[in-house]
Amino acid sequence: MPRASARSVAAAGFPRGARDGGEDCGSPGPGDLQKGTSNMSFEELLELQNQVGTKTYKQLVAGKSTKKQGSRPPVQNACVADKHRPLEMSAKVRVPFLRQVVPISKKVARDPRFDDLSGEYNPEVFDKTYQFLNDIRAKEKELVKKQLKKHRSGEEHEKLQQLLHRMEQQEMAQQERRRQQELHLALKQQRRAQAQQGHRPYFLKKSEQRQLALAEKFKELKRSKKLESFLSRKRRRNAGKDRRHLPLGKE
Repeated sequence: MPRASARSVAAAGFPRGARDGGEDCGSPGPGDLQKGTSNMSFEELLELQNQVGTKTYKQLVAGKSTKKQGSRPPVQNACVADKHRPLEMSAKVRVPFLRQVVPISKKVARDPRFDDLSGEYNPEVFDKTYQFLNDIRAKEKELVKKQLKKHRSGEEHEKLQQLLHRMEQQEMAQQERRRQQELHLALKQQRRAQAQQGHRPYFLKKSEQRQLALAEKFKELKRSKKLESFLSRKRRRNAGKDRRHLPLGKE
């Protein structure tokens, strides 16, 4: 095997002193080894591969580096100098039909009824602030009544009748709400008076508050002589509810 090694080095065109460690000549480089590989035998090539290594041997035989020559350079992301400048899109990717060119600030709708910026809702302050609306509603109600007298029948008569009924319902609901506020205010004053006298204030339950409100409603209906009509409507409504739960008769 040392003999084959000597022949391989000699066939490659290198002096013997390069292998023996002489000081006159340096070690053979890859370019010098590539020149003599064409005339070497298979045994000499194996010996050469053991000496220089597999990687260097492949480079000598192939005559090129193992790195990929056709590798694609890394794609650099488009750098936008100005934030208001349109974004540069790649020509290799299909541009979407709808794309955001300039950022637009979205308008957010705000409901003052449920927003903290509008303050806390106070029914008493609200009624005092918008008390002028009661006069406007009364004038509108009188105007609807006049229009209703002119249109005795037809589609316009039905629309005016529904509008008048809705306005009356709103007025009754407002009166009921005002009555509830007066009752709560009276209870609050009563608790305050008890606290000033040194007694422990008593807070009514919701069921007791409903009973007091119902008693006040009965007193108001009795004063306006509408108690009988209210009770008759209540009886008919309860009878209709009870009729639904009755079993069906045999056919």
